[in-house]
Amino acid sequence: MREFKIDVAPVQGHTDAAWRHFHMNTYGGNQCYYTPFIRLERGEFRKHDLKDFTSALNGNHQVVPQVIFRDMSELRLLVEGLIKNGAHRIDLNTGCPFPLQTAKGRGAGFISNVEEYHKIPDLLKEFPETEFSLKMRLGYADPDEWKMVVDAIERMPLKQVTLHPRVARQQYGGDLYFDMFEEFLKMIKHPVLFNGELKTSKDIAEVALRFPGISGVMTARGILSRPSLIAEYEEGQDWDREKRIDKMLEFHGKLLHHYESTLCGDSQILSKIKPFWEYAEEEIGRKAWKMIKKASNMAKYHSAVAMI
Repeated sequence: MREFKIDVAPVQGHTDAAWRHFHMNTYGGNQCYYTPFIRLERGEFRKHDLKDFTSALNGNHQVVPQVIFRDMSELRLLVEGLIKNGAHRIDLNTGCPFPLQTAKGRGAGFISNVEEYHKIPDLLKEFPETEFSLKMRLGYADPDEWKMVVDAIERMPLKQVTLHPRVARQQYGGDLYFDMFEEFLKMIKHPVLFNGELKTSKDIAEVALRFPGISGVMTARGILSRPSLIAEYEEGQDWDREKRIDKMLEFHGKLLHHYESTLCGDSQILSKIKPFWEYAEEEIGRKAWKMIKKASNMAKYHSAVAMI
């Protein structure tokens, strides 16, 4: 039976080493996690990016560093630096839709730089000991843009390609281009994963049925809103709300204890733990969700969480 992968995509400010560690500790599974994207700042690695990738908390799960870049000079420095820090596999992010990155030609904005995009295969082949994967969108503004770089993608030595079938300008809203995803799937020889709007185990099952040629899926906001998503899919049934909430609170409790033992003061702790609930409004209810957002100290925060 063909292996069906479920990977956990990164979300800046949420899926750091602590989140990944305690998610695996709470829910188990065989999923692979990706670091929030690593980029250069004034030609140097940002310290917190490397700290997240090299954290001792990564010891209980598979973690892949993900890089975002605007040209081959940046990509080379990122690859060489990560290899020196122990990376055996690196994921190339050409799918991030955030305007702050696309405006600088990074993420999903990189696809517009067709000439530079076609240089990626030769650079990657300089590092035969390292595995690479690619995360992308159909384009920046036009869902046909990927066709301009399909030859480059085919020449890359890739473990897999993950495609979110939207364009960058859509951000995370608007229709998914399922027909374009199907065309992409037929043209790409590498294993392909589907990414986009996977909120329940039923959503994953429907995508797997609709595209039997895919090698798996990737989830980001879906697993932030419903941390049990992968466990439910692997068990073959949805959990009832009581079980989901109980496990979610267990996960939250472990993460909170970690932050309370490593950070100092309400402000620091709240800045790290409140994002845990950002995507969970539908799961925990609007009243509790709003109270958590408004909490200005830990006493108010605990009262808000107790409402769930």
